[in-house]
Amino acid sequence: MPELPEVETVRRTLNQLVIGKTVERVSVKLPRIIQYPEDIERFQLLLSGETIQSVERRGKFLRFMFDHYTLVSHLRMEGRYGVYRSGEPEERHTHVVFYFTDGTELRYKDVRQFGTMHLYPKDQDLQEAPLKKLGLEPLDEAFTFEAFRDRIGSRPTKIKPLLLNQEYIVGIGNIYVDESLFLAGIHPEREARSLSRHELAKLYEAVVTTLKEAVDAGGSTIKSYVNGQGEIGMFQHQFKMYGRKDEPCFHCGHKIEKMVIGGRGTHYCPKCQPLKRRRSKGALKR
Repeated sequence: MPELPEVETVRRTLNQLVIGKTVERVSVKLPRIIQYPEDIERFQLLLSGETIQSVERRGKFLRFMFDHYTLVSHLRMEGRYGVYRSGEPEERHTHVVFYFTDGTELRYKDVRQFGTMHLYPKDQDLQEAPLKKLGLEPLDEAFTFEAFRDRIGSRPTKIKPLLLNQEYIVGIGNIYVDESLFLAGIHPEREARSLSRHELAKLYEAVVTTLKEAVDAGGSTIKSYVNGQGEIGMFQHQFKMYGRKDEPCFHCGHKIEKMVIGGRGTHYCPKCQPLKRRRSKGALKR
């Protein structure tokens, strides 16, 4: 947390708040947040005088596009951005502040201190860590059923951890995998290679639908997530599966169960998502 819908919501909010603002100076109060370059003074110097052209997203990462540099920011569990006027009281756990020439400030706050920032020459960030190994973007036009099927369809891995693997598909975290698998009627322990073409198509549509609805709702607020304007998400009110252990399934009334798969708590309905045995070799039609 936050996952793709939350990061996308933050991106859209920041695009309303910081586009066209020019950095006068940067203050880094917790050096370990800055992963690259290692020289904090160089990080601050490079951004001085740079103007934010846009804020983009790659998976769960924000990309602040400046004139000559790209700042890659990962919010991790508790990271958040907010825009303030100069002189407004600074909250605890504010670790990085971008002071703009118009008298406003972009502040990065992170209670858990797990967030990271990397600064690269413009567009070089896509060829460097942490972005270079990321997989398909599920809200991108290139995310077609064929691309989805080719990426995961023949793998002998349980479908839930496979969908969580950012090297295959990015941004679908624990919440949205549970919701997508339920919508598709697929048990989270099914091997990807056991899924028929029809089941893969249902899962593809479920992933796209779930993420789009979550983005439209402003993401999900489970603990502390807020967007750049301090507003909470509302998709948690639409959960069919996640966090509903022992509650009745909305579709069939069966009690929702929870298990651990790959170290992640997993919610599912045993009746709506039956665990089927692997089909015989060659059963997957392409």
